Amino acid sequence: MHFSDCSAVSLNRRHWIQWTAAASAVTAGRVMAQPLPASAPRNADGERPLVVAQVVDLTSGQQDISRDFLAGSRSAWQDLNARGGVRGRTVQHVTIETDGTPAGLKAAWQAVHGQAGCVALSGCVGNGAAAGLVALQSAARSASPLALVAPWLHNAVTDSEAETVFEVFPDHQIQIAHAIKTHASLGVKQIGVVFATAQIQHQSQAYVLQAAKSLGLQAQILPLPGTQGPAATQLTNPTQTIILFVGGTPELHAFASKLVAPPGRQCFVVALADVNLQVLAQMGGTPKGTSIIATQAVPLVTSSLPVVRAYRDALSRFFDEAPSPQGLAGFIAARYTAEILSGISGPVTRASALSALQRRADVNVGGYIVAYQGKKRSNAYVTQSMLTQDGRIIG
Repeated sequence: MHFSDCSAVSLNRRHWIQWTAAASAVTAGRVMAQPLPASAPRNADGERPLVVAQVVDLTSGQQDISRDFLAGSRSAWQDLNARGGVRGRTVQHVTIETDGTPAGLKAAWQAVHGQAGCVALSGCVGNGAAAGLVALQSAARSASPLALVAPWLHNAVTDSEAETVFEVFPDHQIQIAHAIKTHASLGVKQIGVVFATAQIQHQSQAYVLQAAKSLGLQAQILPLPGTQGPAATQLTNPTQTIILFVGGTPELHAFASKLVAPPGRQCFVVALADVNLQVLAQMGGTPKGTSIIATQAVPLVTSSLPVVRAYRDALSRFFDEAPSPQGLAGFIAARYTAEILSGISGPVTRASALSALQRRADVNVGGYIVAYQGKKRSNAYVTQSMLTQDGRIIG
């Protein structure tokens, strides 16, 4: 586990990969549970900065999502501090990198809870790490619980977990329903479904079948990637022209690069929010006759919404990176957290932040509305972008 408090410097994708690889090599197998720097600059009124922590899984399987998400969050916090912080107080954004293992996540969770000045966990990513933190929080029953705000989660939390976990982004069930509904409206009657791993299939198959049935679609579950023998032909030569893929970018690239579209027909592979089209385009290998559609948990990065414009502006000032949906999600996670902290009338503490979040008031984050009905979200942004066979991203 590694703590960092990144300054506002330009950091491009190549440098980021080099830096994270080096950090992983240095910190693998050990934990650095260090206190926050005693030399942290004070605000004009003598108060120390507010501390917001973010746990990030930067292992190889998560890096394409987590890296962009973290860049978006850092852009938001640096932009906020440049504008005066939260009620005149600087926010110290502390990043805690883990390997995503149960032991690594437990060490990260314990280290954050041990920091008395930390008022919230915000934008924890990826899905496995966020889900692990939710489970740890639920089991601990801490006397001083720490709010887990806008995590990158694929499964909805339970009512008891929702006491300290505050979802912002649509989960896989909502994404899947949106993806299937879009194609059902075009007259499609059958889709193929590919799960990247057996674990993902166990988690998501019921959602897929339920969504397909509700829309009058037949969903055929295709063999898992890596299947040998005659069954493997169903993956490389599917009869369906619409394939729903549930998994990450590396797995999708491995699947799509071997795909053979039916003669004379276009094949569409529909993925979910854990696929980074920018990275997929850089990897190349999308076969002729195949287009990739990514269902996203945020507005299009080309949108004119104020929060999207703010994200693009901040990213261009602080990072040498192209905008991405995952980066926008990280930016929104930080901005939503900041909106909640700014609305607290008394001292900003761990307890007052949790209390403010539990009220679940509607929040307009530059046109991205976070609203609840009870403990559940009452709205969800779901959009789609396409990677064409010539490498262009549309949407």
